[in-house]
Amino acid sequence: METPNEKTRYADAELQEFKDIILEKIRVAREELNSLASSLSNPNLNGTDDTAGTYKTLEDGSATLEKEQINQLAARQKKFIEQLEAALVRIENKTYGVCRETGKLIQKERLRAVPHTTLSMEAKLKQ
Repeated sequence: METPNEKTRYADAELQEFKDIILEKIRVAREELNSLASSLSNPNLNGTDDTAGTYKTLEDGSATLEKEQINQLAARQKKFIEQLEAALVRIENKTYGVCRETGKLIQKERLRAVPHTTLSMEAKLKQ
């Protein structure tokens, strides 16, 4: 039941606070993504080239596995950045912080912790 003075969206000043949080998270996420990308393009920085050939096969398998893990981390990081950028669009549209299931405002604490969320805890727990 909505009371007449219940907020249906966050005020511009509040949206700006969330925008600052999101922009900082995007900056950090892009740095991490760049770091992952550079570790993919510069393998063997730990100097194992002179190791005896007997271990070569094991090392190749290990290097492949590590590369796959780095690729998975990079893909996850890209998706996270996309979700954060989508949150910026919602801020511009002034729909940020509104639960897509319940239509109610998502608690500020939740948005500060998970700024790209589109679900309130109430809706998340129902999933």
